[in-house]
Amino acid sequence: MPDTGRVAAIVCHVSALPRLARVCVVGLTGALAALGQAPVGAWPLTVVALALCYGLFSQCAGWRQAARLGWVFGTGYFLLSLNWIVEPFLVDAARHGWMAPFALLGLAGGLALFWAGGFALGRAAGGGAMGFVGGLGLSEAARGYILTGFPWAQPGHVLIDTAFLHWSAYLGALGLLALVVFSGVALWHALAGVTRVGLAGLTVVGLFWPLGAWLTPATAPKLDASVVRLIQPNAPQHEKWHPDKMQGFFDRQLAFTSAGETRPDLIVWPETSVPVLLNNAGRTLEIISQAARDAPVVVGVQRYEGTRLYNSLALVEAGGRVSAVYDKHHLVPFGEYLPYGDLLARWGIHGLAANEGQGFSAGPGARVLDMGPLGKALPLICYEGVFPQDLRAAQERPDFILLITNDAWFGRFSGPYQHLAQARLRSAEQGLPMIRVANTGVSAMIDAAGRVRAALPLGEAGWRDAPLPPPLPATVYARTGDWPMLAGFLMLLALSPLGHRRTQAPR
Repeated sequence: MPDTGRVAAIVCHVSALPRLARVCVVGLTGALAALGQAPVGAWPLTVVALALCYGLFSQCAGWRQAARLGWVFGTGYFLLSLNWIVEPFLVDAARHGWMAPFALLGLAGGLALFWAGGFALGRAAGGGAMGFVGGLGLSEAARGYILTGFPWAQPGHVLIDTAFLHWSAYLGALGLLALVVFSGVALWHALAGVTRVGLAGLTVVGLFWPLGAWLTPATAPKLDASVVRLIQPNAPQHEKWHPDKMQGFFDRQLAFTSAGETRPDLIVWPETSVPVLLNNAGRTLEIISQAARDAPVVVGVQRYEGTRLYNSLALVEAGGRVSAVYDKHHLVPFGEYLPYGDLLARWGIHGLAANEGQGFSAGPGARVLDMGPLGKALPLICYEGVFPQDLRAAQERPDFILLITNDAWFGRFSGPYQHLAQARLRSAEQGLPMIRVANTGVSAMIDAAGRVRAALPLGEAGWRDAPLPPPLPATVYARTGDWPMLAGFLMLLALSPLGHRRTQAPR
């Protein structure tokens, strides 16, 4: 056995285990990596788990073995980090509850296929540290686009609540991924006998922390900043549309809207907060405007256009007049729409958030809304906040991001906190403040560096007035997107044969 120390010996022992035991150990290591995600936030455990995974990767005899490693490790990772996916199926447990375990297993195993492909690619390109980082980086980039994309719980997200967050303004989410994966590689080399390479790598990564804290700009709201009221009704999803309770939740939002002695400059209600279709909501919007004392109000509402149903955001001005409407364009597959939905509806299979046929229709795309004295807003609805490409799709740069969501679908543990973390990442990437209003929380005012300036806790009803922080100049990431990181991952793969020979442990 190579003289690489006790830590490297662990990998050799794992590799020698019977197949089932080996699968269990690798899957549990993947689950360990998931503990860095919100709300646990134990990101050092992610680094340790990635270090162990890299050690196993370095022992793989070929790309097929590497693919199996990536799939098992990824399945364990996604099973724990995405456990909240069972929550939507439990809202109407009688109809959908039986699907919950299959949804979790299917999603975890399906997403792990990306990691299997990344590990196989990295090993086929030459292996080593460069192959590991480059392969996993490209697989995570692909996960954000293929089949409409689902970049939730990327390994780099574990660094959102650290001083590393600022580097997303230059490198995006993929840059944070590269930092955490490279940290795992460096840790493995440091502990497995290649101390010079390992310690150098850890030193470089370590410098990113104080530099990130030092470079993070001050983004405190100005004294004359516009004041925004966040409205959080806290309507549980299984009660939200109950005929006996809808009016109570609506009245609660009206009371929060009219509360306080001073009128805010903008009031924001969460996604699908108006219990009638926009087409028939004339009197309802007048009542909302009266409660707001004619302040502009943003509401989440559904609307029909012909035979199409949209999940929309509407800006309501004085007197209940609707001055702007945005239709959600990045829909949730199998949640807001189903492929061949009309056919599946014959057997009673519908999207979880929709009632008929193929569910919601997609809007025309990203756009910027003129919010008067507050500036220009980029509206997002729920799921759209996890896609950095959706924020770069608008034709002009906004002054702030306006995200409304209904996180009651995600339960009360990990899902809402992970969604909030990704909202913070979007702000830091773009250098834009965000108004985030969620039905059950967490509603928050986020500044242009990704810091939460004001918030309403998860699971509580209430309202909060908060000044709108100023935007920063367009960040490097806002101008370049993911292209620099994609080029970097490809370069790592191209150089991986050379890097692998130079970093092998002494024998």
